[in-house]
Amino acid sequence: MSALAGKAAKNLKKIRDSKPLIHNITNFVVMDTTANALLACGASPVMAHADNEVEEMVDLAGALVLNIGTLSDDWLITMIKAGRRASTLGKPIVLDPVGAGATALRTNAAKAILFQTWVSVVRGNASEILSLSGQDGSTKGVDATHTVADASDEAGRLARELGTTLALTGATDLVTDGRRTLTIEGGHRLMPYVTGTGCSASALIGAFLSVDNDPLTAAATALAYYGVAGEIAGTRATGPGTFAIHLLDALYSLQPDELEARCRIAPG
Repeated sequence: MSALAGKAAKNLKKIRDSKPLIHNITNFVVMDTTANALLACGASPVMAHADNEVEEMVDLAGALVLNIGTLSDDWLITMIKAGRRASTLGKPIVLDPVGAGATALRTNAAKAILFQTWVSVVRGNASEILSLSGQDGSTKGVDATHTVADASDEAGRLARELGTTLALTGATDLVTDGRRTLTIEGGHRLMPYVTGTGCSASALIGAFLSVDNDPLTAAATALAYYGVAGEIAGTRATGPGTFAIHLLDALYSLQPDELEARCRIAPG
């Protein structure tokens, strides 16, 4: 087994042993889905977006996940407030720039968070990531119009420019910090048919960041874990509805030794 496969197993065990609190300021569509994914992983989720408590909640959390899926001006102010507190405390931040590239509000909001806080990992589809570079990263609503392969060269340059780690998810996932690049195989064709699968990936990266201080390996091992769970769910599902249920069960039942045996992380 590769060292990265072993690290994936160790990270999952650490999460289940320590049950880290993961603070999510996320969108209304996926709160239930992402909370359940974190619980199944072994973490403790909190969905707290009230402006007058987010700093206190950040103080308690192992990581902060910011998701702009149902964005408003007030929520952006609160996200930046929470992000600044996390940055001051040296706590990891995950940004999910849902729909960046679709509207100026979303694109500018993602950039504002990046420029005013210390984001550890940006997790998005290829079009969302490209929109942060000033290139043509337009999306169709929240859906990608580019593949991970389309964005792979630009991702390394952009990661260096932003000083963060980028996690691009698709048929094959790619994680880069501009110096090192990893690819992750896994998942299932039904994942795009269930709302919140991408948002859950971002939340799980937050959990793995709470136990792994290297954003590159934290993101890669989280996506490997999610990908194996997706493969397991796909063998049992008959459609999107049953897949969603089986995915949650797979996240819960997947053990570190099985993850180590099945995950596929490779240098990019």
